Amino acid sequence: MPLSLDRQNDYRALYARMHPGWLPATDQYEALIRAHLRPGMRVLDVGCGRGGVLEQLGAAVDRPFGLDPDWRSLAEHRLPDLPRAAGTSEAIPLPAESVDLVLSSWVLEHLPDPARTFAEVARVLRPGGAFVFITPGAWSPAAVLNRALHPLQARLVPLLYGRAETDAFPVTYRANTRRQIEALARAAGLATLDFRAIEDPTYFAFHPLIFRLNAALARITPRRMAEHLVGVYRKS
Repeated sequence: MPLSLDRQNDYRALYARMHPGWLPATDQYEALIRAHLRPGMRVLDVGCGRGGVLEQLGAAVDRPFGLDPDWRSLAEHRLPDLPRAAGTSEAIPLPAESVDLVLSSWVLEHLPDPARTFAEVARVLRPGGAFVFITPGAWSPAAVLNRALHPLQARLVPLLYGRAETDAFPVTYRANTRRQIEALARAAGLATLDFRAIEDPTYFAFHPLIFRLNAALARITPRRMAEHLVGVYRKS
């Protein structure tokens, strides 16, 4: 039986009960966005997919814009009235200093040239604007295994997690450690506001006993091996 997202979320809820104060990375990501969101802001979701965070934020975003290189995802977006365009984060089709907030959910791990993306994000941000992202940590057990089994990814992802093969995009992990991200941001002229490494023991929870073991290990594993990285960077 595949480890579905619903089952993972059930385990995350259990882990939160076991460790009061812990929140899933996606919840922390959304909270950081809301903390920097103001009425009238123009918000760009890079790699918007079929819905994602703009769908969750809903009416809180007055002026959203979605960007994704996958035409099928854009056509199937669950917000049919969302202004959106096909394109990559390496060449954002917007004028300089035209965006207040840039969002990036599960994109950095796929970038072949992350320096170009960080430079583009800095270009389109207005002074004082912020870049908020969530991405896997490069040294988490899941990421390490993903790299090791990369040739089999297209088969294993649907088998183990029940996710469509078309959603299993190639990964590079060139912007997935704190050191890498800090260097890329600094070179682009972005300053750190917040950076979080967040453990998540649910990725191999194919059995309750495996989850319990993972949960115990998560509390003693070095932060550089955390499953998720969430951060906020600001343009001066």
